[in-house]
Amino acid sequence: MACEFYKMSDQYLTIKAASIGEFRDRGSKFIGYAFPVYAEQEWHHHLETVRKEHPKATHHCFAFRMGMDKNNFRANDDGEPSGTAGRPILGQIDSFGLTNVFIVVVRYFGGTLLGTSGLINAYRLCAADALEKAEIVEKTVEDFYTITFDYAIMSNVMNAIKKLGLPMLEQDFGDLGKVRVAIPKSESADALFKLKAWVAGLRLEEALNLEEVEGMNIEQVLEK
Repeated sequence: MACEFYKMSDQYLTIKAASIGEFRDRGSKFIGYAFPVYAEQEWHHHLETVRKEHPKATHHCFAFRMGMDKNNFRANDDGEPSGTAGRPILGQIDSFGLTNVFIVVVRYFGGTLLGTSGLINAYRLCAADALEKAEIVEKTVEDFYTITFDYAIMSNVMNAIKKLGLPMLEQDFGDLGKVRVAIPKSESADALFKLKAWVAGLRLEEALNLEEVEGMNIEQVLEK
């Protein structure tokens, strides 16, 4: 029976691709743009792009939350009364249980003041509409490894990978065998320990000091 590696600590919800929402109230038009983001420069780029697309908008308010621990976040009111724009946008990201998401809402003023509650409602509903139109996906934080091995131990390697339930993303059989596997990040150390032990033909308690297996090399690589 394959080991179960996909634990909740390695999984998170985000959006698959950019989406757009809209809301209108008393002449004011709000357009919300939601983007998946994984680095600071990404949300900066999206913000500048939206600003260039809407240079005459009265406000470009935004919020984001990033990271597995969700501690990287920001909310900006861009001139709207404090707490009436950025926080309601961020609140919708949290309400949907998402991370690695950036939302910017542009407002075209319609001539009528909406008041504090009206602004909060408008930015909240516009952000919500953008997220409702997005495809929400569950992702797993993974480490990627290339395993190179002599053909003499190929059977052991393949059996160990199968026993661990690891997906083989690539396979290459030239002078040496080579496979690329994905392992949920929090389980990488345990999985690699078991892989080495089983390929070496050892019980786990016999492999506590095992660092390398003759004929096999394991290298961590970036995702392709």
